[in-house]
Amino acid sequence: MPAHARTPAPSPAVTEPDPDPDPNPDPDSVIVALGPTPGLRRRIVSALRLVVIGGALSYRALFNWTTPPMFIGTLLVGPLLQLLFFVFLGRQLQVADDHFYLLGNAVVSASTACVYGGTMAVANERRYGTLGAVLLSPRNRAPLWFGRALPYVLNGLVISVFTLSAACLLLGLRIPVGALPGLAAVLLAAAAGCSAFGLALGALGLRFRDVFLVSNVASSVLLLLTGANVPRENLPGWMRAVGDVLPMTHAAEAARELSAGAGLDGRGIAAELVTGAGYVLLALVLLAVFERGSRRRATLDVM
Repeated sequence: MPAHARTPAPSPAVTEPDPDPDPNPDPDSVIVALGPTPGLRRRIVSALRLVVIGGALSYRALFNWTTPPMFIGTLLVGPLLQLLFFVFLGRQLQVADDHFYLLGNAVVSASTACVYGGTMAVANERRYGTLGAVLLSPRNRAPLWFGRALPYVLNGLVISVFTLSAACLLLGLRIPVGALPGLAAVLLAAAAGCSAFGLALGALGLRFRDVFLVSNVASSVLLLLTGANVPRENLPGWMRAVGDVLPMTHAAEAARELSAGAGLDGRGIAAELVTGAGYVLLALVLLAVFERGSRRRATLDVM
C-alpha cells in the first residue's frame, strides 16, 4: 500500500429501531428512570444533613439556656409563673374567665424559646466571633438558616405542652380528648411561626449590636397584641391590625375554640402557617441584604 494512502474510516453502524417494543415495561425500571439523579440525591442528602445536624450543633453551641438549671428556670418555671400571674390577675379584674388565660398563655409560652432562640442563632455567632466563618462558607443559605430555627420549633412545642399540662393539673383546665390532636397541630404551627419570627429578629443581629433589646420588646408585643392575655375586641383597631400579622394570634384563637369543643376548622392553622412563611421569607431577605452589606463594609465580626 502506498505511504500516502489512507485507510477508509468504517461507516458508523446504523441501529435499527426495535420493531416490537415491549408494551408492558418493568415498573421498577420506569421508576428508576424517572427518579432523582445521583447528583441530585447527594445534594438532597447534604441539605438534610445541614438542616438536622447543623441545626442541632448550633442549638447546643449558641442557645444560652441549654444547661438544666437555665432550661428549667427560664423555659419551664418562667412561663408557668406567667400563667399563674395572668390567671389570678384576670380573676381579680374579671376581664375574662380562666379558660381564656390558660389557653392563651399555653400558646404564647413558646415565644420565650422561639423569639430568643432565633435571635441567638444569628447574634451569638457574631458575639462569639464565628459569624465570618459561617457566612464565608459556600453552602446554601436557606437550609443553613432553616436548620438553625428547627430546634426552637421543637423546644417551643415542649414548653407549650408542659404549660398546658400544668394548667390541667394545677388549675383544673379540661380539654376534650378528641381535641388533643388538633390542639397539638395548633401548638406546632404556633411554635413554627414564632421561630420564623425570631429568626427574622435575629437577622437584625448582622446590623445592630444590641439585638436582644429588640427581642425583649417583641416578647412584650406578643403578650399584648396576640390576644393571649388581653381580649382583642378590647384593643384599638390599629393594635388588632398589628396582631393579625403576628405569630400566635390565630393559634390562640384556634386553641380556645378546640378546647371549647368546636371541631378543627383548619383556617387558624393555615393562617398561622402563612404568617410563619411570611417571616421565613422576610428573614431570608434580611439575612441576604445584611450579609452583602457586611461583606462590603468588612464588618462581619465587628461588635
